[in-house]
Amino acid sequence: MGSFWATLKKGNTSSATAALGNTGLAIAKGFAAVYSGSGAMFASAMHSVADAVNQFFVFFGSVLAEKKPTPRFPSGFGRVINLFCMVAVIVVTIMAYETIIKGFHLISEPVKSSHFWLNFIILFLAVIVDGYVLVKAMFEIVHEARVEAKGFAVIPAAFRNVGRAAPPTRLVFYEDIVATLGALLALIAVIVTTFTSFALLDGIATILIGILMVGVAFKVGYDNMVGLIGIAAPKEIEDRVAKVIFADPDVTDINKLRIVQEGRFYHVESYVELRTGLSLAVADDIKYRIRDSLLTDPDISDVTMGILEDNGEDDWKPLMGQRTT
Repeated sequence: MGSFWATLKKGNTSSATAALGNTGLAIAKGFAAVYSGSGAMFASAMHSVADAVNQFFVFFGSVLAEKKPTPRFPSGFGRVINLFCMVAVIVVTIMAYETIIKGFHLISEPVKSSHFWLNFIILFLAVIVDGYVLVKAMFEIVHEARVEAKGFAVIPAAFRNVGRAAPPTRLVFYEDIVATLGALLALIAVIVTTFTSFALLDGIATILIGILMVGVAFKVGYDNMVGLIGIAAPKEIEDRVAKVIFADPDVTDINKLRIVQEGRFYHVESYVELRTGLSLAVADDIKYRIRDSLLTDPDISDVTMGILEDNGEDDWKPLMGQRTT
C-alpha cells in the first residue's frame, strides 16, 4: 500500500487538483441544470464532466509515465501521457458536440430558467474554483519551466512558457481557461435571461461554451500529436544543455547536438569535441563526467554521448561566447 501511494504522489498535481474540483462542480451544476432548466448551466455542467473525466485520465497517465525504463521499453514511458491526453481530447470533442446541439435547440425553442439564486451561487462558486485551479496550473507551468516569476508576473510567464510544461499541466491550463470563461458566460446568461426578455442569450452562451471546448480539443490534440511523433526541445533547453557541456574545461566544441522532448523529459544525443592529445581512457572519463553533469538536470532522462578529437573548426555557433576553453 505504501508503494502504491508513493507512486500516486509522482502524478501531476495540477490534473489531480482539477479532477477533484471539477467532479464537485459537475455534480452541483448538473443538479442546478436539471432543477432550473438553464441551458447555460447545462453547458457548464457538461464542460465540468468532460474536465473531470479528462483530468482523472491524465492524472493516472502521468503516474504511468513516471515508470522507469525497462529492457522491453528502453526509452521509458514518457509518451504514454500523450496517449492519455488524446483520449481526453475525444471526450472533450463529444461533450462539445452535445453542448452545441443543446445551444441550437435552446435558440429554436427558448426555455425560461428558474431558481436564479441557485444558479447564481453555483456558477459564482464555479468561477472561483476554476479560477483557483487555473492559477495553480500557472504556478505549475512556471515551476516546470524553471522560470523565475512571482505575484502577477506569473500570469504572462505562464502564457510564454506553457509549451515547456508537462502535457498534463498544459491540458489543465487550457481547459481551465475555457472552464473559467465558460462559467462567466453562463453566469452572465443566467443574470440577463432572468432580468430581461432576451431569452436567446441562454442558447447563444451555450453554443459559445461548446465552441470554446472545440478550441481546447484542437489545441491539446495538436500538442499531443506532435508529442507522440517526437519534437525538438525548445531553444532555451538546447542552450542550457550546451552551456553545461561547454562548462567542462576539456571540451572545445559541440559537433552535433539533438534533444528530443518526450512527455516532460528530454533525451540528449551529442557528439562533443575534446582537446587534442588525450588518451582514450582519459577521453572516456571526460565523456562520463559530462554525461553525469547533464543527468543532474531533473528534466533530462537520458544522455547518449560520443567523443571526437577537435577538428579545428567551429561547429557550434549559438554559444561561441560562453566557452570556457
